[in-house]
Amino acid sequence: MGLNPRSADAQFMERALELAWKGYGWVHPNPHVGCVVVKDGRIVGEGFHRSFGGPHAEVHALRAAGARSRGATLYVNLEPCVHHGKTPPCTDAIVQSGIASVVVACSDPNPLVAGQGLRRLRHSGIHVRVGVLRQQAEEVNERFLHFHRTGMPFVGLKWAQTLDGFIADVRGRSRWITSEPSRRMAHVLRGGYDAVLVGAGTVLADDPRLTVRHISARQPVRVVLDGRLLVTGSEKVFNTRNARTILLTQGRFLRRPSSVIRLLMRRGVDILGMEGGAHFSPRDVIKTLGVEGVTSVLVEGGPATAAAFLDTSVWDKAHIFVSATLLGGGTSAAPLAKPRPVAVPLKLHHTAAMPMEHGEMLIEGYRQRP
Repeated sequence: MGLNPRSADAQFMERALELAWKGYGWVHPNPHVGCVVVKDGRIVGEGFHRSFGGPHAEVHALRAAGARSRGATLYVNLEPCVHHGKTPPCTDAIVQSGIASVVVACSDPNPLVAGQGLRRLRHSGIHVRVGVLRQQAEEVNERFLHFHRTGMPFVGLKWAQTLDGFIADVRGRSRWITSEPSRRMAHVLRGGYDAVLVGAGTVLADDPRLTVRHISARQPVRVVLDGRLLVTGSEKVFNTRNARTILLTQGRFLRRPSSVIRLLMRRGVDILGMEGGAHFSPRDVIKTLGVEGVTSVLVEGGPATAAAFLDTSVWDKAHIFVSATLLGGGTSAAPLAKPRPVAVPLKLHHTAAMPMEHGEMLIEGYRQRP
């Protein structure tokens, strides 16, 4: 017995979503997109967006299908683009291929597209259906969709803690709370964000590079918050040039540049001045990064930085690594947020727990919307 049209649509869209994930770590700030071309109930071509600036999923799929595209159905998890960017419009390629119908999971809120791709296809006589596996498609591109719907970058918070709730020992040391497999997973998370953000305290204490290692991925933008200009310019994050680095500091330091500011400028660091004192509003920070073209930010700073974002509700998703260890004392994870009564705790919603090696756990969840 053959599949009914609705279940067939779901089957082919599931394949498009599987393909979309293959671009993880390489396509941001672009969306993850997968595409399949189907004729006579069989996939005759498929593709995915492989890297930022490269051909889109539809182009790869149509090339693979060749002449078999004529009269076929194209499945794609996001509305095809209609504008000239780094690549030509996908709608043009679809129309020219002779595709008869297009099934789209969700529309694209990017103002450059925003329904125009669907209209272009329909005006060309192509039958268009929208909404197949929409929820799953929105999960695949939650960061991209959030940015274009709100104008604000998607914000993730990441920290590691022991089973008894400590993020560092009594001497303030946090290396290493979790084991190597969990640290590798942290790099996987980092590779899926457009930028990674820390405070000056973390830079001075740990001297991180803030690069993606252990996996193949495009390097995220590195952002350092330093309202008092405590860094010296000798730190690793400012001396590895395989990724853009942004320093957010007080505007007054730019009006009368110090030797540190001049050194950082020579090293290619983008220095952005903020007003309002040494303690920046997380919302202002995120707005500033959005203007800089950053669509998603993973906050990896210490407790003070994480607390600032938590307490002002400037976050969307939390990634919490929990080790199977006990310290009995040290820096508690509790200061990450203001104390709350038991009746109104800070809750994560739509949580998921992923078992890791050595008895560790990755817990993820979303901020509750008002």
